[in-house]
Amino acid sequence: MGLSEAPGQRDTQALLSTTEAMELRQRDYHVERPLLNQEQLEELGSRSPAPYSVRDWLLGDLLSGLSVAIMQLPQVYIATFAPLGLAYALLAGLPPVFGLYSSFYPVFVYFLFGTSRHISVGTFAVMSVMVGSVMESLAPDDAFLLGLNSTLDVAARDATRVQLASTLSVLVGLFQVGLGMVHFGFVVTYLSEPLVRAYTTAASVHVFVSQLKYVFGLHLSRRSGPLSLIYTVLEVCWKLPETVVGTMVTAIVAGVVLVLVKLLNEKLRRHLPMPLPGELLTLIGATGISYGVGLKQAFGVDIVGKIPSGLVPPMVPRPQLFVKLLGNAFAIAVVGFAIAISLGKIFALRHGYRVYSNQELVALGLSNLIGGIFRCFPVSCSMSRSLVQESTGGNTQVAGAISSLFILIIIFKLGELFQDLPKAVLAAVVIVNLKGMVMQFTDVFSLWKANRVDLLIWVVTFVATILLNLDLGLAVAVVFSLMLVVVRTQMEVPGVKVFRSSVTVYFANAELYSDSLKQRCGVDVDYLLSQKKKLLRKQDLKLKRLQKENKPPKQAGPSDPSQAASQPPGCSPSFFSPSPRSLAATSKDTSISINVNTSVMDIESNNDVEGSKAKEASAGTELEDTGAWAPEDAKASDMSSLKALGLPQPDFHTLILDLSSFSFVDTVCLKSLKNIFRDFREIEVEVYMAACQAPVITQLENGHFFDASITKQHLFASVHDAVLFALQHRRSGPIDPVLVTKL
Repeated sequence: MGLSEAPGQRDTQALLSTTEAMELRQRDYHVERPLLNQEQLEELGSRSPAPYSVRDWLLGDLLSGLSVAIMQLPQVYIATFAPLGLAYALLAGLPPVFGLYSSFYPVFVYFLFGTSRHISVGTFAVMSVMVGSVMESLAPDDAFLLGLNSTLDVAARDATRVQLASTLSVLVGLFQVGLGMVHFGFVVTYLSEPLVRAYTTAASVHVFVSQLKYVFGLHLSRRSGPLSLIYTVLEVCWKLPETVVGTMVTAIVAGVVLVLVKLLNEKLRRHLPMPLPGELLTLIGATGISYGVGLKQAFGVDIVGKIPSGLVPPMVPRPQLFVKLLGNAFAIAVVGFAIAISLGKIFALRHGYRVYSNQELVALGLSNLIGGIFRCFPVSCSMSRSLVQESTGGNTQVAGAISSLFILIIIFKLGELFQDLPKAVLAAVVIVNLKGMVMQFTDVFSLWKANRVDLLIWVVTFVATILLNLDLGLAVAVVFSLMLVVVRTQMEVPGVKVFRSSVTVYFANAELYSDSLKQRCGVDVDYLLSQKKKLLRKQDLKLKRLQKENKPPKQAGPSDPSQAASQPPGCSPSFFSPSPRSLAATSKDTSISINVNTSVMDIESNNDVEGSKAKEASAGTELEDTGAWAPEDAKASDMSSLKALGLPQPDFHTLILDLSSFSFVDTVCLKSLKNIFRDFREIEVEVYMAACQAPVITQLENGHFFDASITKQHLFASVHDAVLFALQHRRSGPIDPVLVTKL
C-alpha cells in the first residue's frame, strides 16, 4: 500500500505547488522606494568606495604583486636592451635601468590615483614601439658616428635618447592630464575596436621584424619613416647568409622552452595557484648557461653587458623639444589611454565596479608626467600582466604597489646578475609573447562575415601602419574611420526612406505629421497626385470619345426577346469583336465578359436549355473569358502608372514609418495613417510600419485600421526588419551584406 500511495502523494504535491505558483503570479506586488531630496541624493551619490579589507584582500594582492613583478622583470630588460631601437619597447640603446624606472615610478603613481583595480601599468609593446619610432627618427645612430672609422659614440647616443624619451613622457602626461581635466575622456570613442585591434596587430608585426636582427645575429642599417619596415625585411633577407649560427640556435631553444612552459601552464591552470614564470625561468637558465659555457667568447653570441644599479636624480625636461614631439606625444597619449580604458572597463564589468574615464586620463597622465621627470618613457597597461594580476588573486592596486616595490629591490641589488643574458633569448621572449596580437589576424575572417565596413577599417589601419610607420599610420586610420562614419551617416539604404516623429501623433498634430512627412521625403506628393488625377481624367475622356467614334451600327437582334436582352447593347452576336481601344475604355471598376464564338444558329438552337446546365455553362464561360481579359487589364493598369503618364517617379520605393515614439493613437491619427498609405501607394511607394508598442497595436486593431489593403504584414517589430523585408521583397533575391551594414 505504501508503494502504491507514493505516486499519488507526489501528484498531489505537484498539483499544490502548481496552484501555489499560479496564485503567486496573480498577487499584486508593491515596491517602495525612499523619497530623497537633493541633499540626500548628493550624499548618496558621493559615498566613498568600500575600505580596504586586509583580511580578505591582502594575501591575494601580495601573491598577485609578486607574480606581476616576476613577469615584468624580463619585459623590463627587453624594453631597454635593444641597440636598434625596435625591440620589445623599441627604446634604442637605453641602459636597462631606465626600463626598470619605467616599471617603478608610474606604477606607484597610478596606485594612488587610478580607478581600475586590476590593470597592470608599466611597459607595453605597442607604446614602446611608438616611442622607439620617435627615437629612431630624432636620434638615429648615424648622428653619433665618430671619425673616419665610423665608431658609434654610445654614451652620447644614450644620453640624447634618454633626454628625448623623458621629455616625450612629460609631454604625453601633460596631454593626458589636460584632456582629463576638461572631461575629454570620450575621445577614446573615436578609436573603434577594429581600428585598435588592427593597429596593435600591425605594431606586433613591427616588433616581430625588429627581433629578426637578434634571432639571426645580423647588423642592419637604421631606418625610420614610411616604408622603413619593408626595407628592413628586404635587408634581413639579403643578409641571411651572414647569420650567426650560435645566436640562431640560442633563440630557437629559448623559444621552444617558452612555448612548452606556456602549454604546461594552459594544461595545469586549474591546479596551479599561479602560472609558472616561464620568462623568468628562461632568463635565469639562459644567463647561467651563457656564463658557464661562455657563449659570447665561444660562439659570438651577443649578451646584455653591464647593468648599472641604483636610482638617478630627477631631470628637468627640455621644452625646446616639445615642438618636435608634439604630434607623436598626442598620438601616444590617445593610444595609451585607449588601451588602458578598454582593459579597465572589461575588468570593471567582470568584478562589478566602475572605471571613470576622465579620472583614468588624469591618473595615466600623472604617471607619465612624474615618470618623465625621473627619466622614464611613456607607459600604459599590459594585457598579459593585467590578466595575470587578476587570475592570481589581485583585488586592488595594492598588487601594483607591491610589484613596484619588488622592482625597486631589483634596481638596487639583482640587476647586475643578468649581465651575461644573451640578447637572442630576449628576442625569443618577445616573439613568443606576440602570440595574442598575432592571433588578431583572425579578425579578418570574422569581420568578413559580420561587417565588411569594419573590415575595411581594419585593413586600411593595418596597411597604413605597416607602410607609413606607427605615427602616420594611426593618423591615417583615425581620419579614414571618421570620414567613413560621415559617409555612412549621409548615405541611405537605396530605395528606402524611414520617417520618425519624436512625439505621439494625435488630433492636434496629425496634419502636421502628414505635412512634415511629405516635405521630408523629397517628393511633392500632393502635386503628383493632382497631376495624376488630371491626366487620368483626360485619358478617360479621350478613350470614351474614341469609343463613341468607333461604335458599330445597330443590327437585327434575335427573335427571342430574352436572347436580345442577354446580348451587349449595340453588338452583333456573331460579328462582335472587341478592339484594344474598347478594352482600354473599360472602366477600372467594371468588367465585360463576352463569348465571341457564339453564332446566331447556336443561340436559337439552345433557347430551350434551362436549369442548372445553362447556369453552369454561363459560369464556365464567364470564368474563362475573365481569365482571357486579365492581360488587357494589366495593360490598362500600366497605362495609369507615373511613367506612362509622363510624371516624375520618386527616387525611393519604400517608406517605413517608425512608430516607436507613439504611446497611443486616436481616430484622427488612424485616418491620417490610412491617408498616408493611400497617397504614397498612388505614387507607387509601398508603406510599412515598424516598432509599434503593444498598446498601440491593440488600438490599431480596435480602430479597424487593418483591412484587405493594410494588413499586419505591413507591421514589423523593428525598422531593421522592415528594411530587410523591403529590400528582399523588391529584389526577390538575397540581400547584399554591404546594404545591411548601412542600416
